[in-house]
Amino acid sequence: MAEETRTQGAANGASTSAPPAPVPTSGGPGGHGGPRSERRPGGSGGREGGRKYFRRKKVCKFCVEKIQSIDYKDYRLLSQFVAESGKIVPRRLTGVCTPHQRRLSVAIKQARNIALLPFGRA
Repeated sequence: MAEETRTQGAANGASTSAPPAPVPTSGGPGGHGGPRSERRPGGSGGREGGRKYFRRKKVCKFCVEKIQSIDYKDYRLLSQFVAESGKIVPRRLTGVCTPHQRRLSVAIKQARNIALLPFGRA
């Protein structure tokens, strides 16, 4: 059977000395193939049928409500951005823009110094 394929390839004008060209695998520039590299955009998480949940784009509360100044005396507003452990919640979790996050952290630190907010919980 191997002789038949060799004789058919030679009869069709194909060279028998050159190996067949490698088939490109899916993956990045490193050439890593496999089932994990064939991910669809959107990340279905292994389930057929799409996303598990929809994540809304976070918007800055201060920009939306047009709050110009972040006052250190407004502890109710500041306490929304302090975790239960006393840490300042990062902007990737709260959605606050960078300039407002800077002002927010300064205001939280000032409120801590005059004992309006806790430094931490034990």
